[in-house]
Amino acid sequence: MVRKMAALPSGRVAKWVILALWVALLVPALMLAGKLGDVEENDNSAWLPSNAESTKVVDRAEKFQPADTLPAIVVYDRPEGITNADMAKARADAEAFKGIANVVGQPQGPLKAQDGKAIQTVVQVHKDKSGWDGIGKVVDAMTKAGEANAGGLGFHVTGPAGYASDSIKAFSGGGGLTTITALVVVVILLLTYRSPLLPLLPLLTVGVALVTSEAVIYLLAKNAGLTVNKQTSFILTVLVFGAATDYALLLISRYREELGRHEDRHEAMAEALHRSSPAIIASAATVAVSLMLLMLATLNSTKGLGPACAVGILVGLLAMVTLMPALLVICGRWIFWPVKPSYGSAVATDAGLWTRVGTAVSGRPRIVWIGTALVLGVMAIGVFGLKADGLSAQDQFTNKPQMAVGEEIQSRHFPAGSGDPIYVVAEAASAEQVKTALSGVPGVADVSAPMVKDGEAIMLGELEDDPSSTAAMRTVERVRTAVHRIEGADARVGGNTAIAFDAQEAAARDSKVIIPIVLVVVFLILTLLLRAIVAPLLLMATVVLSFGAALGVSSLMFNHVFHFAGAEASFPLLTFVFLVALGIDYNIFLVTRVREVTVLQGTRRGALLGLSTTGGVITSAGLVLAGTFAAMASLPLVFAAELGFAVAFGVLLDTMIVRSVLVTALTLDVGRWMWWPSRLFRHHDTPQPPVVEPSLEPALRGM
Repeated sequence: MVRKMAALPSGRVAKWVILALWVALLVPALMLAGKLGDVEENDNSAWLPSNAESTKVVDRAEKFQPADTLPAIVVYDRPEGITNADMAKARADAEAFKGIANVVGQPQGPLKAQDGKAIQTVVQVHKDKSGWDGIGKVVDAMTKAGEANAGGLGFHVTGPAGYASDSIKAFSGGGGLTTITALVVVVILLLTYRSPLLPLLPLLTVGVALVTSEAVIYLLAKNAGLTVNKQTSFILTVLVFGAATDYALLLISRYREELGRHEDRHEAMAEALHRSSPAIIASAATVAVSLMLLMLATLNSTKGLGPACAVGILVGLLAMVTLMPALLVICGRWIFWPVKPSYGSAVATDAGLWTRVGTAVSGRPRIVWIGTALVLGVMAIGVFGLKADGLSAQDQFTNKPQMAVGEEIQSRHFPAGSGDPIYVVAEAASAEQVKTALSGVPGVADVSAPMVKDGEAIMLGELEDDPSSTAAMRTVERVRTAVHRIEGADARVGGNTAIAFDAQEAAARDSKVIIPIVLVVVFLILTLLLRAIVAPLLLMATVVLSFGAALGVSSLMFNHVFHFAGAEASFPLLTFVFLVALGIDYNIFLVTRVREVTVLQGTRRGALLGLSTTGGVITSAGLVLAGTFAAMASLPLVFAAELGFAVAFGVLLDTMIVRSVLVTALTLDVGRWMWWPSRLFRHHDTPQPPVVEPSLEPALRGM
């Protein structure tokens, strides 16, 4: 039954039916995928759980001010000094801003700086259904008005609205990311197969999988409450391109082998699917389950990222075991031109680099794995220098957008926290008491008079520090401690700084809870797959060590080479989930092949032949995945650059060192104990020559 199901996509009639089904599915998928941006939630308040303190303040403050508003801080500057004409223009601009769609309330200002060299106006911008895209249009309209007839007067829009506008412009490079990712995949496939035609099929299949994934995610976001944002979109793109292409490489590699054994290409594909599908499905399931565990997060953005990426993995898997085989069989052997595999030709085995690596490792496997583990451990020391406590607004970009320039000008001429205060909501009867407590907190520069309505009061606290800075968030902590002590006040602290602080706290909590659960679940999956305990324990240890080494090196690069200010609080968790899930992926590909050979010839032979036969394809798969994640650096965002570098480096480390050297050395040293307590544990090795011989291939057809 399993063999018949695996052979279905390669059937003489079924291949055309499968192609037709995917074409029919693609038409509505294209329309739905294009609407994904309509359901994105890119502001921090939408990412927080409903029980977060700043979320509760948003709900309680609605009676005092319109919901979903962000301050746009307009800054004018003239180094020689502001003139009367400059002040007149700023006043005229403030009136003009009121006529822009989604600008609400009365602008505050213009206010001239004490040094006489800058002007500040604060405008409230309503976030409608178009989200950050709409805010970007408002900021563009304000910029057009402000820069007109300026006469040398500098103009910048900063604050939360300016940040939203520049962020949406940075994310708009997603189309370029897709193009770069596709080019990376094509180049690596060309180098791997030296065929100008073959890369077109995986690329076409991945494109179909990506569009279908986006359509499914849109439906989940619209109808099932799934939270998605721009971050979800670009991570989904690189993950689907990388993982699905990996599955294609494994399938093509096995299909090419079987073409040498079967005259009929349909039979060759049926056998290739039967033999490669278990490892591909197990790998995809491991990645998908690991990603689904992100649903345990309290941060909605992380909680939504897990299912969205899991959908991408599963749709990519479905496409690669149905559409890809159908396309390969329809095209026939000529798709491998100019080196077409012919029936009866010798099965391609990698008797070069990876055979030599295996031979070198087999000489002293214990020394090799201990030495490798020590080197990885030293690399992991850099983890202690990782500053994953969030980034200020201007530090989130790899370049210097206009918002960051405006923030620097504002901080030189005005109090750093002006225009973006914290909000304190309390019972009206305790308003004066709360105001007194708020005024006495270090880091609070000024407190407004309480506004009272329907038994509740709200007051604004201007911060001394940049509202997106770590210092401002520490002030929020102190404010909460101070106002929470007032009995009967029911005081709660919110505002953009409080929202960012709550998001960091939620991300830190998620890392502590989810990382151990991922380890346990992945271990259980490996135990079921390999029907052993020792092998899963060792594989998990190698992947965790690889993760630590990758994170340690990344930390050193971020601090001393790229000079990033730090990392987002969610960075360690996302890097861990991707590296552990994808790292186990390659170990599954290798160890399942080792286990197949072990059944016939013992563990030692299985380790060496498994490395030799899978070395080339796993290395190519690792290069594809690393290349796609490295393409994230094309976005001018620190988070994208950091996650892309860490995952790309970690994947290369895993494929080149951990899988080929560390896992192979451990398998050779531990021997049959790898498979304890399964029946395979009782299978003793038989003497075998150290080199892969062509005469052994008929015995390995069942691999």
